[in-house]
Amino acid sequence: MPVEVKSFDLIRLGVTTEDEINHSIKKAAKRMKKDGIIISYREGTDLFMLSQRPNGDCLFLHEKTRLCTVYDKRPDTCRDFPAKVGTRVGFCPSEKK
Repeated sequence: MPVEVKSFDLIRLGVTTEDEINHSIKKAAKRMKKDGIIISYREGTDLFMLSQRPNGDCLFLHEKTRLCTVYDKRPDTCRDFPAKVGTRVGFCPSEKK
């Protein structure tokens, strides 16, 4: 499932700095895209889409243990999951039948 994050999430992850974001968010997005951290940036919403592995896994998911490698610094989207996904608490869209 794609993960959308805000700039403060990327700062918390340590993949960018507040200075870089404040100087030019577009340049920061371009660099992170080149580095393979994000796949897109939407200017209107200021949301970044994190890159995924070819199998659809999160970039920060350990391949063998299946645990988050950045758990203490994880984005708010991950911290809030599944509480703030859709209108049904506990509903996971990736578990559709």
